[in-house]
Amino acid sequence: MRQRLLGGLGAALLALAGAAHAATVRVEPGQDLAAAVRAAAPGDTVEVARGLYRANLLIDKPMTLRGVDRPTISGGNQGDTIRVTAPDVTIEGLIVRDSGDHQGEQNAGIYLYPGAHRAVVQHCDLTYNLFGLWIEKVNDVRIERNTITGKRDYDSARRGNGIQLYNSQRAQILDNNISFVRDALYIDVSHHALFRGNKLHHSRYGAHYMSSYYNLWEGNETYYNRGGLALMEVREQTVRGNRAWGNSDHGIMLRSVQDSVVENNVVAGNQRGFFIYDVEYVTLRHNLIVDNFVGAHLSAGVKNNVVEQNDFIGNREQVRYVGTKDEPWGGKVGNYWSNYVGWDRDGDGRGDVPYEANDMVDRLSWRYPGMKLLLASPAVQALRLVGQQFPVLRVPTVVDAHPRMQPEHTDWSLWRGKYFPR
Repeated sequence: MRQRLLGGLGAALLALAGAAHAATVRVEPGQDLAAAVRAAAPGDTVEVARGLYRANLLIDKPMTLRGVDRPTISGGNQGDTIRVTAPDVTIEGLIVRDSGDHQGEQNAGIYLYPGAHRAVVQHCDLTYNLFGLWIEKVNDVRIERNTITGKRDYDSARRGNGIQLYNSQRAQILDNNISFVRDALYIDVSHHALFRGNKLHHSRYGAHYMSSYYNLWEGNETYYNRGGLALMEVREQTVRGNRAWGNSDHGIMLRSVQDSVVENNVVAGNQRGFFIYDVEYVTLRHNLIVDNFVGAHLSAGVKNNVVEQNDFIGNREQVRYVGTKDEPWGGKVGNYWSNYVGWDRDGDGRGDVPYEANDMVDRLSWRYPGMKLLLASPAVQALRLVGQQFPVLRVPTVVDAHPRMQPEHTDWSLWRGKYFPR
């Protein structure tokens, strides 16, 4: 025990000694920034004065690279502008631009190589890079309050991603603004991470997320993308308090998701609010799904989920579901459906007759889209009535046994009309 205490005291003294000897080096315009970084000792701070510096930097020791009045580092459209291979590196207050565009080499504005643990990148502008940040096999990084834009003159498929996080643990991705890239966030095989307060827009996917577990998505905003938040092949996720609006395909995609909670999100003005495919043991609750072309599109293998206390308001189709048996929603407290035509005789706030999302006419209109021109005709209305009265003509659908009579979200009208710009 005494030896362990002495060893811990020795390590603390060494850390204090290192801090005491750490130096701050100032680099002015016209000086060699790369040489200053090479000459810095572990623990030093290199302060970069405002100006333009053309360099491809390698940071291979723990240190801080700090911009003063937002200097610009240009990689000259080749390689990585800044490459980090050491742990405990902080990069802050810089404009980092002009990486190469070699997809195979994954050129990035800042590339955090395997082992660059505990890196911090904050208050930077990463612009006109192939990948803004590439983070590979790095644990405990914090990426905070950066603005990231890609090579806007490239086609979407030729751009890199804003932040690429691969095979990493406990990352914190906080309050970043990412746009005009391929995917704003691309997350692969990365666990126990926190994604909070990010704005992700004008890209293919706001977040493209695969094979990652035990993560928290909270308070992010995804808009004007093809897809907002796409969660694929994941489990043990908490997705709450996000806003997905004006995306040309889906707001939130849940594909092959298990054992997760999706709650208190706003999904508005998308082609499809939720796209739910092969999902089990997921709880969806307290979400506002408003003014989408399709509120929720369900497909293949959706079962054993709890869907309750959600507000479905003003979607052109509340639900699109094709299955072989009814899918029960509502649980103990029900959802609110703005097109529900039932009643509440006992005044308990819940409808006395079930809400059924789709019928035979809906199925026919999906197969023959031209039929929509006749939906208001007496013949089609009669067909809908016949389908309700004769069980043999009834189709399986989402059924909410006792829907709620009033929405939870009283401010729902603020989210109307937020469509993808055409």
